Amino acid sequence: MDLIDEKIIKELSNDSRLSMSELGRRIHLSSPAVKERVLQLEEKQIIKKYTIELNQKNYGYPISAIIEATIKNTRYDDFKAYIKSEENIDFCYRIAGAACFMLKANFKTFEEAEAFIDGIIPFAHTKTNFIFSNVIE
Repeated sequence: MDLIDEKIIKELSNDSRLSMSELGRRIHLSSPAVKERVLQLEEKQIIKKYTIELNQKNYGYPISAIIEATIKNTRYDDFKAYIKSEENIDFCYRIAGAACFMLKANFKTFEEAEAFIDGIIPFAHTKTNFIFSNVIE
């Protein structure tokens, strides 16, 4: 990976819908050259997928939380199955430290957040941190 690949990644990170010609203009390469480099980045699995970023509040989920979960009695598989069944999860990472997992979830109401946490309680102890704002947007 070189400086040009890094520029491509930066531009696509900001807007993954850029056309190859626009991307080429921004980094001063021809459209075919950019397309070839993007394909190489995809083949190397440096670029794994193209996606969108939702404004959760405008999408109807005004409440977001970072939740730390510490598994009870080796119930890892049960916890993972529960998390995978939920559609309001942005991410769930297995981590090192005091907790076993860290996840971000979005909710329509605090009652929905409470029900979600209640669903985790059989598998894990939780620590929930509600998000007020994003400092780096």
